[in-house]
Amino acid sequence: MGPMEVTTKSSSASDILVREREPGAVWITLDRAHKHNALARPVLAALAAAVTEAGSRSDVRYVVVTGAGERYFAAGGDLKELASVRDEVAVMAMMEEAGAALESIRHCPVPVLAYLNGDAIGGGAELALACDMRMQGANARIGFIQAKLGITSAWGGGPDLFRLVGPAHATRMMSRCELVEAQQALAWGLADVVVSDGAEGKDIAAFTKPLLACPPQVLRGIKAQGIASRQGLSWQAHRAVEQQHLIQTWLHDDHWAASEKLLSKVS
Repeated sequence: MGPMEVTTKSSSASDILVREREPGAVWITLDRAHKHNALARPVLAALAAAVTEAGSRSDVRYVVVTGAGERYFAAGGDLKELASVRDEVAVMAMMEEAGAALESIRHCPVPVLAYLNGDAIGGGAELALACDMRMQGANARIGFIQAKLGITSAWGGGPDLFRLVGPAHATRMMSRCELVEAQQALAWGLADVVVSDGAEGKDIAAFTKPLLACPPQVLRGIKAQGIASRQGLSWQAHRAVEQQHLIQTWLHDDHWAASEKLLSKVS
């Protein structure tokens, strides 16, 4: 445990570990390295519960989702568990259940960052794209390789991918089952930063430091606009979200304290 961590709690039964590394920064780890952090249904349910709990706290600024080990962030759905999904009703139930887990990330009121400690493939890539930003390990890759199993994306990752990188890159990734390396992901906008020194290193600390300095209510206002954009709301509806959160943040004491501090420097 690093010196900046302030609380630790775990749920070993669900293969999810939750810890608050710094005040306001909640890290959620898929702790199934021995199974490539495969996304079995109980794991997805526990992940959704942990994200929802963190997002409900007014002091939380952001959440990080990562995987245990160094090989995989998440290696997709648990194939043994999914082997029993054999008819349309079962397929729809699986999509809705797993999709709802990822929706808890998309709709979490604070930013959710994925730290790709290893490869994010299949459903793991969909999980990574459900997050608002991706911090990709230098040796990690993102791959929508569902076509290797003769299927397409399942949990909302398709719309996320096409929205994020555009139809050409998305079609290329999916049809060729490409594993996109970190620098290419950065160039395409799949990744937001490349991490060369691990979860405890300077790269992540530098990337997240501004978030720790940002007032929680401002981060929530930014995330609200992110949700509006992801949902494809009209300009007017998105503008209404912007207005609502500007009123809240403008009238907050943090705004006036920051304004007075700035004015004192220029006067």
